[in-house]
Amino acid sequence: MYLWQRLTFMVLALGALLFCCSTALAHDIPDEMRAHTFVKAEGNRLHVLVRMPLALLLNIDLPKKGPGYIDLAQVEPGLQRAIVAAGKGFEVTEDGRTLTMARGIARISMPDDRSFDSFDAARALLTGPRLPVDSYVFWNQGYFDAWLEYPIKSAKSSFALDFKVAPGLKDRLKFDLRYVADDGTVRAYDLHAGAGMTVLDPNWHQAAWTFVKSGFEHILDGADHLLFLLCLILPFRRLDWKLAGVITAFTVGHSVTLIAAAYQMVPIGTWFPPLIEFLIAASILYMVVENVLTPNLKRRWLFSGLFGLVHGFGFSFLLQSKLQFAGSHLLVSLLAFNVGIELGQLLVLVIAMPLIVLLYRWRPDREHAITAIICLLIGHTTWHWMGERYTALREADWQPVSDMLTQPPFLLALVVAPLLAAGWTMRRRRLRKQAIERTAYATKPSTTTV
Repeated sequence: MYLWQRLTFMVLALGALLFCCSTALAHDIPDEMRAHTFVKAEGNRLHVLVRMPLALLLNIDLPKKGPGYIDLAQVEPGLQRAIVAAGKGFEVTEDGRTLTMARGIARISMPDDRSFDSFDAARALLTGPRLPVDSYVFWNQGYFDAWLEYPIKSAKSSFALDFKVAPGLKDRLKFDLRYVADDGTVRAYDLHAGAGMTVLDPNWHQAAWTFVKSGFEHILDGADHLLFLLCLILPFRRLDWKLAGVITAFTVGHSVTLIAAAYQMVPIGTWFPPLIEFLIAASILYMVVENVLTPNLKRRWLFSGLFGLVHGFGFSFLLQSKLQFAGSHLLVSLLAFNVGIELGQLLVLVIAMPLIVLLYRWRPDREHAITAIICLLIGHTTWHWMGERYTALREADWQPVSDMLTQPPFLLALVVAPLLAAGWTMRRRRLRKQAIERTAYATKPSTTTV
């Protein structure tokens, strides 16, 4: 075989190999996909407009032509099967009653179509002309758009929606859900598949119950918050007013910063979350050291309140992703979230306090050793947390903080604050000295000359 023939054969073989590999890779479903959904009630119909990536219709087996383009001239039967599948994938309820889809229409859209930016534009697309049959839409690069209608009793009912998808897609599929209320208000939700039933326009008690559950679950899932609570109550031997004051101070502290964060009254830089996570670990380590040395139970309420401010910011990071379910009841949801946290803390106290009391009564002569062992285990875990969180803190973007520190108001405050503190300290010393002198003068024995 001549050299040019060998080269030609190698080029053809390489081309065939690349084509096969590209075809195999083209049928891979992306790691993360996003669907867009509008929901609006009008009269006696609930309209659900949904846009999904075509890659989700792999099992529908839409007709294809050429190297993988959708055959738009023969796609109608496949679209009907996709509508049925979409209807089964959405569970819609009205006042707790499951609705049945009445009818649906569907379209194939180009990858660059932007009609789902609004409800009206999406509905106009679905009622308008279809793509020309000679359009080229690759099987996994366009959109499947559908309009599903459900008969309802009233547009003022309470509606909820759940997405039923294959288990393998739960961590890969997200939904951008927008509910259009009667007054035109649009409530936006960012959901992942399998998130459960979502009430689209909750009333106050629905929102409250949702956030009570969220707060209760969060305090029980947060290992760092639980360890901090354990360190707080460890030196106490019974439920008394001192312990109640410590827990109350922690509650007040985290409630203040939690509400402040919900109303956007905290820094928004990327450096802030890792700083708070590091300080939470540091607060646990501080309580560990104090418990091993000499715990000051008289002032523990003060440190509990200060550290509660820090932990409140930690609670707020979860709350930010949950506020989308508050509807128009932000304050009620915040209070309910706090109630859930307090219920979780109360459960921890009810379980932990009897165990702590029994443990110390078991070996009363080894009380300090028991405290040291417990704190050593907690401190070991916390030290690793601090190391990991310090790494994240060091890699954060601190440029906004640097810019803030160089501003004239901050520099002025940096100068004025120590002067005010020094003046306040000197005044307190002067008042204390005057009080001592008055006390000494009042108790000084009087001398009478006869």
